[in-house]
Amino acid sequence: MLNKWQSKTVLALLMILVLVTVAVGCTTDTGEQTEEIQQEVADDSSMEAEEKPKLKIATLKGPTGMGMVDLMEKSETNESTIDYEFTVLGSPDDLVGKVISGEVDVAAVPTNLALVLHNKTEGAVQLAAVNTLGVLYVVENGDTINSVEDLRCKTLYTSGKGSAPDFVIQYILNENGLVVGKDVMLEYKLQHAELAAALAAGDVDIALLPQPHVTTAMMKNTDLKIALDITKEWNEVTPEDSKLPMGAIIVQKAFVEENKEAFNGFLDEYKSSVAFVNSNIDKASELIEKHGILPKAAIAKKAIPYSNIVFIEGDEAKSYLEDFYQVLFNFEPKSVGGKLPNEGFYYKR
Repeated sequence: MLNKWQSKTVLALLMILVLVTVAVGCTTDTGEQTEEIQQEVADDSSMEAEEKPKLKIATLKGPTGMGMVDLMEKSETNESTIDYEFTVLGSPDDLVGKVISGEVDVAAVPTNLALVLHNKTEGAVQLAAVNTLGVLYVVENGDTINSVEDLRCKTLYTSGKGSAPDFVIQYILNENGLVVGKDVMLEYKLQHAELAAALAAGDVDIALLPQPHVTTAMMKNTDLKIALDITKEWNEVTPEDSKLPMGAIIVQKAFVEENKEAFNGFLDEYKSSVAFVNSNIDKASELIEKHGILPKAAIAKKAIPYSNIVFIEGDEAKSYLEDFYQVLFNFEPKSVGGKLPNEGFYYKR
């Protein structure tokens, strides 16, 4: 038999053995749980570390850039699926170098400039979509112009001699039987803003202006009225279902060849942005001011309904793009870069 001291010793050893067994069991379970947690954290970190595709976009102030603002806002709040870097520029001339050098992947540009850049880069730039239709209007300080024929024996002020708007109005006048320099006099100002100011001040009676300069002038002088919508007049003298494409989205061919999925994702997000701008004018106007597309939300609010902001993919727009380019080419081949577009000009998903 065990004495009292031996019994206590055995009991103590048994208790230690039980505690060690329990401790080992707990340690094993905790280790497995810890390993699982660590794996979950690693998986989450891996997902966070996976970078969004990057896309550098240049856009212009005015209607060409207005459809971009919801996307710009979502990019700023990290709600977009792509990591966008936006550059907003004041004139097409500021944008040309960035496209030719490859500094930007995507750009919103005047439609004729899209083809000029395609030709200048020997096909390195493609047109992906039309983003703006007609933005041109004849505005009158009076109430005498209700048709193109009413411009007979009048002086029409415009800006940008030799530009796409100049050739558009000349084409419309010609197709309506009015000879420029004989039946209608065209007088040129250097800048849209200069012409808008002259119209608002009453120094000019009739002018051809694009949005948002139409809105700016009319806000300063409530006697002004829109006499002719050049988009409607264009449609009257061009083939059925034709449209007046004034702005476009272009992309670097080299970029899209390596990042097709990302670029298609951009097109989808941009399409949604355009829809937002057209259906949420008040909020869109605030964003247009915030992101520097126009100086004031009040101007944007009045200009949006007259700016024909759209999203039409290149394939769908091809027929009336070619009508437009042919008209410009007939006036001055250099206005489209010297050559009409071929199939390689149009980006296809």
